[in-house]
Amino acid sequence: MWPFDNGEERKNQPNKSTMLSMQEINAIENWISQMGKFQFYKTAGQRISTARKSLKLKYTIIGHGFNRVVYDLNNGYILKVAFSEVGLISNANEAYIYNNCNVEVKKYLCPVKEHGTGWIIMKKVDTRVPLAIKEYAKLIKLELKFLRYGIIPIDLRLDNVGYNENDEMVVTDYGLFTLDLNSPVLRWFV
Repeated sequence: MWPFDNGEERKNQPNKSTMLSMQEINAIENWISQMGKFQFYKTAGQRISTARKSLKLKYTIIGHGFNRVVYDLNNGYILKVAFSEVGLISNANEAYIYNNCNVEVKKYLCPVKEHGTGWIIMKKVDTRVPLAIKEYAKLIKLELKFLRYGIIPIDLRLDNVGYNENDEMVVTDYGLFTLDLNSPVLRWFV
């Protein structure tokens, strides 16, 4: 079963961390509570700029998508902070899938260390995957593995994978994957 009931469960997510200070968690909580005011920004760049100024986190931004900004915690982990409703769903979804999937596919998912309302900490995967035919073949095999174990890998692409220390392809962004056909993730595509 999907972990949210109309957003109410999200309010009950733990907001404790061994890696983030209470000041940082409070800054993220404040950002999330104000985030709706900034939904009118049309580009991800505008949202990131607003988030950066509001959050004032000491970490370096190493990436972003349309819904989340990624910070390097400089300790082998990264922090993803939502800047849209889809980003909130994606963070919670990654934590849910990682903690509830079959062990046979868990090794192909970037490990989740901690999460709370609007944020998630995951292991940092440095290796970028080159755009090559052999990599696409590996990606297709990976997609079939996820499907075999009941995970629908929406948005599985080379930009969302990397190689771990064992030289295995792992998914670094699976916020739009789903284990449940009733998932809010699917509402964005149907």
